Amino acid sequence: MNKLTPPQSNEYAEFYAGYVQRAASKGDVLAALAKQIDEIKSALGNLSDEQALFRDAPQEWTIKEVMGHLNDVERVFSYRLLRISRNDETALPGFEQEDYVREAGFDSHPIKDLIQEFEHLRRANILAIQNMSDESALRIGAASGYPVSARALIYMLVGHVDHHMESLREKYLPPSRS
Repeated sequence: MNKLTPPQSNEYAEFYAGYVQRAASKGDVLAALAKQIDEIKSALGNLSDEQALFRDAPQEWTIKEVMGHLNDVERVFSYRLLRISRNDETALPGFEQEDYVREAGFDSHPIKDLIQEFEHLRRANILAIQNMSDESALRIGAASGYPVSARALIYMLVGHVDHHMESLREKYLPPSRS
């Protein structure tokens, strides 16, 4: 795949519009995929495990839980991307992110491991996307009861990380770390 244009609004559910718009604002979404690895490492890589247990409010996730959530969503979206780009027309189920975070026990994982896991997942996704044909990127399937295209999922990968990194910078990290 050489270049990817933003998906049309009928290629994703309305509740993903913010992610798609965030990714589209980056310009080259394919380049943004790799840049986000460095962004996460720069923002979170020097945190101690104790610092990464910080949460903005009692009901909010810790930094480790946010990082673990990014890994979960990277996996879920990439699985959807694989299935849809391969022309699998089977409707894909949704998932409950709160349940995933609660059951994972991310706070017991070293923050460095969570960051490394993201890097490996994202690098694998970058390779898969680079080898995807233009035709397969335009394929549309269904996930969580809504239509979604492969290219929309690529934009959602970038937009989802961008959303959470902005939240971390605003609420969790001191200005010198962002």
